[in-house]
Amino acid sequence: MKPMAAKTKFSLSDLKPNREKARKYLLGSKDREGIIPQVVKYVLLIGIGFIYIYPLLYMISTSLMPLEDLLDTSVHWIPSQFYLENYRKAMNAMKFFDSLLDSIVIAGIPTLIQMVVCAFVGYGFARFDFKGKKIMMAILIFSFILPPQITMMPTYVLYTDLKLIGSVKSFIFPAILGQGLKSQIFILIYYQFFRQVPQALIEAALIDGAGYFKSFLRIAVPSAGPAILVVFLFSVVWYWNESYLATLYITGTGSARNTSLATLVVQLKNFDDNYQAYNQSGQEQMGNINESIKMAGTMLSILPLLLMYAFMQKQFVESVDRTGITGE
Repeated sequence: MKPMAAKTKFSLSDLKPNREKARKYLLGSKDREGIIPQVVKYVLLIGIGFIYIYPLLYMISTSLMPLEDLLDTSVHWIPSQFYLENYRKAMNAMKFFDSLLDSIVIAGIPTLIQMVVCAFVGYGFARFDFKGKKIMMAILIFSFILPPQITMMPTYVLYTDLKLIGSVKSFIFPAILGQGLKSQIFILIYYQFFRQVPQALIEAALIDGAGYFKSFLRIAVPSAGPAILVVFLFSVVWYWNESYLATLYITGTGSARNTSLATLVVQLKNFDDNYQAYNQSGQEQMGNINESIKMAGTMLSILPLLLMYAFMQKQFVESVDRTGITGE
């Protein structure tokens, strides 16, 4: 007769180590992130990314569709053929190369001036104490949150009296005075960054005989590369995308109207009228306007910005992190 095997005593306490391992694996611990938080994080990132990239994908897809695909309800995303004729028609209607040059001038010159002026102002706030500093900082912040519609008409009257309407000088003049597009936030970016430059370096330069201006150029500016890049990119984007003020101040109205100067965004704003005018000019009969041609025009207006960001993406992300914009 075989001896009976001894019964194994089972206790709920034996499950505790396995339950703890499962909890750490699913929810994570101090040393590692759990699988559930990772899944939630990536689902949110993919969802948010799709929300932002969906309009771009829609524009690209629609801009490449021929008219037959627009009328065919079975075609949604992938065109039956890549119809580049839409881009040629949009380029003709927008006077693409002339408008591109105008956009570069109108966005580039004020941006370069704004970078320099805001750096001087931000450094002054960061490194010097003077009477009324807090009041001036308060005015600076208040002018940033002040709706631009309030000052638009007085500004237009002033620019008219100074004969600035109808030229790029209407953007250059305020940039020189530190009042360009969003100059306030750029001053605050420089202010935040220059405060992080060690005071001992500035004092050492002053002891060695360098003046305030030379210490600014030799020490503060070389260390402010991330801030300069952030200001440059944001400023270019804001000037490039500005359509209302560009129409009001640069293109002008009435007797001061300048039809020879128009950015890509302004041309896109008046795309329907420009398309019809080109059709009626007799240079070429391009047919009726449709959604694909409009999407092609929209892509052409943002293409330079997309290319600029594609080439400078890594530097831009690093600069945003180092300037403290992310709040870290």
